[in-house]
Amino acid sequence: MRAEDKEVLQFKVKKEDEGKRLDQFLASAYPEFSRSYYQKLIKEGNVVERDKTLKKPSLKVKEGQELTLFIPPPPTLDVEPENIPLDILYEDEDLAIIYKPPHMVVHPSPGHTKGTLVNALLYHFKNVSQFQGRERAGIVHRLDKDTAGLIVVAKSEFAHKELQKQFQDRKVDKRYKAIVSGIVKKDHGFIDFPIGRSIYNRQKMGTVSTNARDALTEYWTKKRWEDHNLSLVDIKLHTGRTHQIRVHFSELGHPLLNDRVYGFKKSHLKSELAKQLSDKLDYHALVAYRLAFTHPRTGEKIDIQLDKLPDPLEEIIEKLG
Repeated sequence: MRAEDKEVLQFKVKKEDEGKRLDQFLASAYPEFSRSYYQKLIKEGNVVERDKTLKKPSLKVKEGQELTLFIPPPPTLDVEPENIPLDILYEDEDLAIIYKPPHMVVHPSPGHTKGTLVNALLYHFKNVSQFQGRERAGIVHRLDKDTAGLIVVAKSEFAHKELQKQFQDRKVDKRYKAIVSGIVKKDHGFIDFPIGRSIYNRQKMGTVSTNARDALTEYWTKKRWEDHNLSLVDIKLHTGRTHQIRVHFSELGHPLLNDRVYGFKKSHLKSELAKQLSDKLDYHALVAYRLAFTHPRTGEKIDIQLDKLPDPLEEIIEKLG
């Protein structure tokens, strides 16, 4: 593989990092990958200090060292079209808006190349944009695997680029509803905590991290179920960080119903009814119910909302009263 095909990152060792193992330093400086993956990169000659290649993961780093890391591109995945039903709420020649059910992964990854939204898109839309490769065909933004809701798909390369710019410029209005643990005090509020890869658990995001980026969530409290210790909130994302809503409400002391990754405990529910409803729901209680943006070609306002929430969430709201 040519060096120019690899992503290049540069790091300077700070005083507080002196004495760390090389693999440990890289994992803390750029926690996008596991420590074992960094060990593999080091052994394969992808870490260089000036003209010297460093091949020992256990090498202790020193203050002032300037290191260059080469990251090979991910392997091309064999992604095949699959006849998976799609719930299409809007479609034209440039884009489509789709309801993604819970448990569906948005795009393939190594070891997970079947059953994703991309597999379905490649089957249903013969002209779906592959501007960013077949593995991300049509994908402009993401929803977590267990987050249900609306997602916009680019069919043309023109729409793909223009929609990405709208997301980057924060011009897309993204609205969510969530049922959260506890009684949210404010009728309206903002949660403003930077988010990055958690320093305690690489599989999670958190507000204590080495690469935190600004994150802003606005919310309105719609219902408070005092007898059950639950609240219903309407949410607007002003930024789009990974797991942003889940992390922010957990930080506020109100993890999403059934979001055990970010702190939900069934023991905090006050009623047997709430506990029974929690047992029946097999994903966290979050849905992206509205997307509003400017059509990239016509300039008209596109504003799509779900007529109702997914049945399990509608049932919870109805039974709680």
